[in-house]
Amino acid sequence: MGAKKIRVGLIFGGKSGEHEVSFCSASSIIKAIDKDKYTVVPIGITKKGRWISPQDSELALQSGRIEGKNTVILLNDPSGKALVRIDNNQRLDKGSALERLDLVFSVLHGPHGEDGTVQGLLELADIPYVGAGVVASAISMDKDLMKIIFKQGDLPVLKWMTIKRKEWQKDKEKILSLVQDNFEYPLFVKPTNLGSSVGITKVHKKEEMEKAIDLASSYDRKILIEEGLEEVREIECSVLGNDEPRASVVGEVRPAGEFYDYDSKYIDKETQLIVPADLPDGVSRKVQEIALRAFKAVDAAGMARVDFFVSKKENKIYLSEINTIPGFTSVSMYPRLWEASGISYPDLIDQLIQLALERHQDKKQNKISYDESKLLEK
Repeated sequence: MGAKKIRVGLIFGGKSGEHEVSFCSASSIIKAIDKDKYTVVPIGITKKGRWISPQDSELALQSGRIEGKNTVILLNDPSGKALVRIDNNQRLDKGSALERLDLVFSVLHGPHGEDGTVQGLLELADIPYVGAGVVASAISMDKDLMKIIFKQGDLPVLKWMTIKRKEWQKDKEKILSLVQDNFEYPLFVKPTNLGSSVGITKVHKKEEMEKAIDLASSYDRKILIEEGLEEVREIECSVLGNDEPRASVVGEVRPAGEFYDYDSKYIDKETQLIVPADLPDGVSRKVQEIALRAFKAVDAAGMARVDFFVSKKENKIYLSEINTIPGFTSVSMYPRLWEASGISYPDLIDQLIQLALERHQDKKQNKISYDESKLLEK
């Protein structure tokens, strides 16, 4: 008899502006994963946050819409490690079979998935999962906290300030004056907790600032205003591993638009992903070194894509951000960089699952009780 297959819960969708993006990641993983080693249990989450059954989730992947009558929940009881169906009255459906999960691979990009919330649930349920833990996920999702950590680690970040939505609504003129006094254009205005360039505006002059902050504040209560650069290249590097991570070859994004916004990422076919990037060897090695330092600075695990700006004239490197659940289709930058580094897409999926199991086993070494008798012996 062959080895028992690992049951992988694949979570996608979610309450996020990146809801649609995760469909493609989930579909690609299902097609490429080693069916001899793994059984995939798809788990779709609607935009309202309802988890639907694996059977409905399979249909959702085909239709492109997450909908279904059968609701499931993941219990935070570590003795269960299973999805449980609930009926229309929000009661446990005792007549339904449980869907056991050995591990979870989440491709929930953005809030309510990449920010530590789902990771916290999986920790309570004691289920291994691919990617960063609660703290690393939360820090990396919040661009303000992320930059604070990077700055403390002496990593090269651009000048920024953060404002709250209530501050903006209370006194717009004060905020606009602060920006005017402390920054030079161009600037980027973005929601602090979001990804896929949703809600981001490149601002060239004062008259554009109010509309940009209004847009960003519609997505998040915290708004990041960051120094922009002209004549730069957008560079990305993938990281794989736990305590001893590796960096991939370096790639370059040449967006169809003025910067790598949502349309350039997912709609406009003129955007180019160049792997490897045409950079001097010394610059590429420095990018890889900073990517690994950024990964360790937030205590990431499993996978991350680290994004940079490199000035065209001087090849000066600026760290932009780290993404703990990057786009994961077979043509997304994260797997493409690893393919160019010698790891195929199916093998990458396999390695990430093994890293998740390894990290879970490492946690099992932690003591959960204090032996007072050792203290008394002293």
